[in-house]
Amino acid sequence: MTLALDKAAQDLLFRAAHTANAFTEEPVTDEQMQAVYDLIKLAPTAFNQSPLRVVLVRSAEARERLVPLMSEGNRAKTGAAPLVAILAADNEFHEELPALFPAFPQAKDLFFAERAARESSATLNGALQAGYFILGLRAAGLAAGPMTGYDAAAVQKEFLDEDHTPLMIVNIGRPAEDAYRPRGPRLDFDQAVTTV
Repeated sequence: MTLALDKAAQDLLFRAAHTANAFTEEPVTDEQMQAVYDLIKLAPTAFNQSPLRVVLVRSAEARERLVPLMSEGNRAKTGAAPLVAILAADNEFHEELPALFPAFPQAKDLFFAERAARESSATLNGALQAGYFILGLRAAGLAAGPMTGYDAAAVQKEFLDEDHTPLMIVNIGRPAEDAYRPRGPRLDFDQAVTTV
């Protein structure tokens, strides 16, 4: 069986792409990020809740605030990347549900009145959108370096608020020649998939 996506697109999105650790100095423009967002906002989420929020860290001042909050091994590459995105889950996403899910506006109060339910759903659905965010960057010809090595509480305090939970930080740019480490092994189909 063949895939509907041609081989070049498969390679761009999956086979040739993996986590980048070094980038060229070529800037990532607001227009590129708008195009990425316009693509990834179509990703599926429960009740179309769309809880992902993105903080683009572009200024030198903001970068100086972020880099010390990264794990030591992530500081240099975060400081050098052309653009850095903080991906966060909006725990108050339910306020947008009447507009985002007009077929069932009662979902806001019926399913998401409790903060714990919102946080759980926002984390799961925000992480799903984060995966699409990485694919969107690849579709734009950019490389992504997603990381969870940072002080989450400090990033939340410095760049977000108590209603937004950081999910990951992504370095973004064109890959440098030495951007990639060898790809790690993956599980085979029969190791990961069970048919019942």
